[in-house]
Amino acid sequence: MTTQLHPDDQELVEAAAGVARTRCRGDNHTMAAAARARDGRIVTALNAYHFTGGPCAELVVIGAAAAQGAYELDTIVAVGDRDRGIVPPCGRCRQVLLDYFPTLKVIVGSGDRARAVPVADLLPETYVWADHQLDTG
Repeated sequence: MTTQLHPDDQELVEAAAGVARTRCRGDNHTMAAAARARDGRIVTALNAYHFTGGPCAELVVIGAAAAQGAYELDTIVAVGDRDRGIVPPCGRCRQVLLDYFPTLKVIVGSGDRARAVPVADLLPETYVWADHQLDTG
């Protein structure tokens, strides 16, 4: 199930694009992410590239949101520097986003094709980590 880009989602894209435009510097920070918390706050972050595999912007925004007391996220988007536009999350981020926020919407696509989709739709035949934990109680 997909939904057309809502004005609130467009605001999220613009927040991430603004951070990408003004804060991305060199090779270490090339992606920005913005997420909307359940209470309406927008949290932004940058990736921290490192040759050992530093965290993507989507993962950094999860930590930034938690540091601000926003533990429930509704929607997330990543935008590339140099006006690359919306960039879909990598496989690792898709799995982490699903495990942390199973009802999260992720903005993907570009231009008129931009849309918010449930994170589970980005992982066909999903593996949900919580479903496979042993009950030790």
